[in-house]
Amino acid sequence: MARKNKTVDLDKESGIAPGLVAKTKKRLVVASGRSHPSLADDVATALGTNLVPTEYRTFASGEILTRFEVSIRGCDLFLIQSFGPPVNEWMMELLIMLDAAKRASAKRITVVAPYFPYSRQDKKGRGREPISARLVADLLKTAGADRVMSVDLHAAQIQGFFDGPVDHLFAKPVLLDYFEKNLSPEDRDKLTVVSPDTGRVRVADTWSDSLGAPLAIIHKRRDPNVANQVTVSEIVGQVDGRVCLLVDDMIDTGGTIVKAAQALKKSGAERVIVAATHAVFSDPASERLQDAAIDEVVVTDTIPIPDRKRWESLTVLPIAPLLARAIREVFEDGSVTSMFDGAA
Repeated sequence: MARKNKTVDLDKESGIAPGLVAKTKKRLVVASGRSHPSLADDVATALGTNLVPTEYRTFASGEILTRFEVSIRGCDLFLIQSFGPPVNEWMMELLIMLDAAKRASAKRITVVAPYFPYSRQDKKGRGREPISARLVADLLKTAGADRVMSVDLHAAQIQGFFDGPVDHLFAKPVLLDYFEKNLSPEDRDKLTVVSPDTGRVRVADTWSDSLGAPLAIIHKRRDPNVANQVTVSEIVGQVDGRVCLLVDDMIDTGGTIVKAAQALKKSGAERVIVAATHAVFSDPASERLQDAAIDEVVVTDTIPIPDRKRWESLTVLPIAPLLARAIREVFEDGSVTSMFDGAA
């Protein structure tokens, strides 16, 4: 007997049978570890959604368990985890959440790590040292991450450590907007952008171009055998009578920045303002940064800053709108590069 072909009407836009359209529609889902809940909430709010209900447990032995309380099958999952202290605990929690998401059949998993852990260990400084930033990238990939999103990587080459797409975001538009709104015309006329060391000259140079201000460089020497200790050698550029804007990607213990600010004031700087993306603020940073040589410190909230590490002249800017926009671009297959005028 001849077999008749069955005719099925397809959806005009998708070309898929109507009964299958809803099942194949992309679904954006945002989840978070416990490292920076306020940032994760702000990102979800900016995206017009809620965080996935998640169960977290830390057992008496220190072992961690996480479980998504609703189905994430087939979703485009963005998993937010920042890396303030305790870094290693949050790293393990993220890896466990990645494994849970992978086993729960999430279609694509993007790790949103505003501050990339171990980013300063991007190369061997001496023999027999690890390259820990590469190890972190390998761990993320093995645990189930398909993509990584981060802000102001300490070294751009870290993008090449991950075997998959990396969205390298820049906090400069967020910080720049603050200074454009808050610097007086008099300060703008006297503004000099300062790089705290030769390694950050390229970044400082882009700030100099954006603000139409001259550039100065602090040449420093660091003892490779002593961590977090810096000796300032000389200042290249005119800073006498100027408003100096010191720009860096992060502030850890604050030693570099404070010595740089003191050197600038000693050379005649009228005011010194510090701008950085990541406020690591390892002790005793908050005490050091209240030094008389520093008039203001401006950072973003990529890392949680407890109240005990805040002071009157510290300004903390929200990074959530930037992250939310980048997540939206990735989800909608848009262009993250377009967010930064092609610079990303």
